[in-house]
Amino acid sequence: MAQIKNEAAYRAALARIEELLLLVNDETPTDDKNYLELDMISDMVEEYEEIYYPIGKPTLIEVIKLRLYEMGLTQKKLAEMLGLSNARVSEILNGKSEPSLKIGREISIKLNIDPAIVLGI
Repeated sequence: MAQIKNEAAYRAALARIEELLLLVNDETPTDDKNYLELDMISDMVEEYEEIYYPIGKPTLIEVIKLRLYEMGLTQKKLAEMLGLSNARVSEILNGKSEPSLKIGREISIKLNIDPAIVLGI
């Protein structure tokens, strides 16, 4: 399969995808030329982005902050939920200290965060 070799080609591919998205929808047959082109270019863009724009795993702090936002919770409310002082939660959320295994377990349970994320694996 062809590859995107530089940023200019990448930008052109993104522009073409935008054009094709106007022509292709859920009812478009999979053998339609626009559908096939969109599928092919999308794969090429994905491959290029995996190399030049990789998305790393989020940190525990980022996941906690996202979950707090999703659940509409404040740092103070999290401290109450975990039975910690607001200062201790602040230290964890600012990366100044890591939660103990016990607190990590509570974070996992109360915020519904995968234990593997809490453990950093």
